Amino acid sequence: MVNELEFEKPVLELRKKIAELREFTKDSDVDLSDEIDKLETRLEKLEKEVYENMRPWDRVQLARHSARPTTLDYIGELFTDFFELHGDRLYGDDAAIVGGIAKYKGLPVTVIGHQRGRDTKENIRRNFGMPHPEGYRKALRLMKQADKFNRPIICFIDTKGAYPGKAAEERGQSEAIARNLFEMAGLKVPIICIVTGEGGSGGALALGVGDRIYMLENSTYSVITPEGAASILWKDASFAKQAAEALKITAPDLKELEIIDEIIPEVKGGAHRDMEKQAVEIDKVMTKALRELLEKSPEDLIKERYLKYKKMGKYIQQKAVENVK
Repeated sequence: MVNELEFEKPVLELRKKIAELREFTKDSDVDLSDEIDKLETRLEKLEKEVYENMRPWDRVQLARHSARPTTLDYIGELFTDFFELHGDRLYGDDAAIVGGIAKYKGLPVTVIGHQRGRDTKENIRRNFGMPHPEGYRKALRLMKQADKFNRPIICFIDTKGAYPGKAAEERGQSEAIARNLFEMAGLKVPIICIVTGEGGSGGALALGVGDRIYMLENSTYSVITPEGAASILWKDASFAKQAAEALKITAPDLKELEIIDEIIPEVKGGAHRDMEKQAVEIDKVMTKALRELLEKSPEDLIKERYLKYKKMGKYIQQKAVENVK
């Protein structure tokens, strides 16, 4: 059963009532079709009101939903002949990042993404989707392989952030992330990055330097979690809702700030409501992006990628005030 979120409870309760009435009519001679039609009309209006007026914190909850599709879910829907590769050839394998070779509509590609679990056991194995340095080095190994064999790279981003533990720092967490940023900037093949859930800090950026950056409608992309920001700003994580508003972490915010290229529409109620339909929406933007990027030369890809990131961010330059007392 899909977990209920607080803001969508009125919608889910009405859906449940409609389902109960339909079930009742199966074993009864009572005609409740008019009542069901009225409730469905009411449901349509309520869904529009709830899902088209979500606050940033509501989107954070959807981005973190335990049933939200993962990288492996999307790989199964969008690609064929996926062959997973393991290990960074330096330390070991990190299950928090998955990657390998696949075919996208017959085109050989390299697919890489963060992977979290569905239950406690799998989350522990996947380290809750928070990679260690060997995860990022595995990703870089696969990217360089893709560059060597001229395969486009597709990255799915969904992590709270890189694992901040002592062991990860001892093995060079910061260097591994920085190395990925540096190397991705100069790869000669098309890179498409899609934020499917949470895009948290450097842990997300390490797979996020691309020619096209997309976000699912209810995903988030931020330098820090709302709870983390609240702990710093107000010394109280309970102010997470206010922090979510201030951080500008939602897809509409990032599109307005020109950090991402496009928002991928989500199934009403979130991607977890219908993964197949959500995969169709992702498929549309991937097809269009690859069609455009495959026509470009390696030199043009690198140049345009450089200019893309160079123009991000805006500032206002003010003249120095003279004779300040």
